[in-house]
Amino acid sequence: MDYRTKAPEILREFLFYHETIKGHSKKTIEEYFLDLRMFFRFLKIQKELVSRDEVFENISIMDVDKNFVESISITDVYEYLAFLSRDRPKHLRSRTKDYGLSASTRARKTAVIRSYYKYLSLKSVTNRITNNPVADLDTPKQRKSLPSFLSLDESIKLLDNVDGVNRERDFCMLTIFLNCGLRISELAGLNISDLREDSIRVLGKGNKERIVYLNDACASAINDYLLIRKDIASLDKYALFLSSRRTRISTSTIHSLVKKHLFAAGLDDTKYSSHKLRHTAATLMLKSGVDVRTLQELLGHEHLNTTQIYTHIENSSLRDAALKSPLSKYKK
Repeated sequence: MDYRTKAPEILREFLFYHETIKGHSKKTIEEYFLDLRMFFRFLKIQKELVSRDEVFENISIMDVDKNFVESISITDVYEYLAFLSRDRPKHLRSRTKDYGLSASTRARKTAVIRSYYKYLSLKSVTNRITNNPVADLDTPKQRKSLPSFLSLDESIKLLDNVDGVNRERDFCMLTIFLNCGLRISELAGLNISDLREDSIRVLGKGNKERIVYLNDACASAINDYLLIRKDIASLDKYALFLSSRRTRISTSTIHSLVKKHLFAAGLDDTKYSSHKLRHTAATLMLKSGVDVRTLQELLGHEHLNTTQIYTHIENSSLRDAALKSPLSKYKK
């Protein structure tokens, strides 16, 4: 989606800033555009600038300007969040209409609105506003849930059951997932030139590079796969992992093959996914004694609190504290 032709100037400025200065990915910029487009569409209806009978997805925002943005109040934003919570369909193309977006989705959209107004009030040169109505806007409360992950035995079972035409490739990808905790997009984006003797160069979120070191299992799996990879007449000579069409493997293909191998191993493929393998890697490393700050660097998390969710899964020091209580052995 080309926001350069579908966004008004006051929005393009914000998106260009995040693309060129902040270095955010194309996907992130598109999400910002879609979130703010939905926000403006709702407000155009609320302010009776378009008919309430207008198809929501067809409402143009090209006429949104500084006056419109400055006219928005904190009450307008609360009404928008209520709309997301009660009336917005979860899946537009679904046959059954289920309404109300999750708290995490609403929190993300709230963060984008706050970021947009912060930019206009502090950074913008041509469209600076004097009043920021969302400066004190709170984030919707989210239910904190622990990430699901495979146990060590389940992880071994998954690797033991990898088979099929692309056995070496799939085994290599699953091994990297479970040992290095890469994101699915990072795995798909690996190039042959990213391989080092004992590490790989990973391009993460926001085009941030990091070095991930390889253990013996990963190095062995990569070497076995490269023996197969070198004989493939690839249409993408740079890509490390190839699809059956000999092009760079897509994230959707990786997602499907992970589900396939989970099912073949007798594991719940509805509960686990490629992202859960990243959770598994993080959890197993933490249980093995890797400290949380090292784990943050390994996973490519910008903020430590993102990594700290794994510390709640099993904290041996908390268990020891409970056992060491002076009353721990008292029984009535």
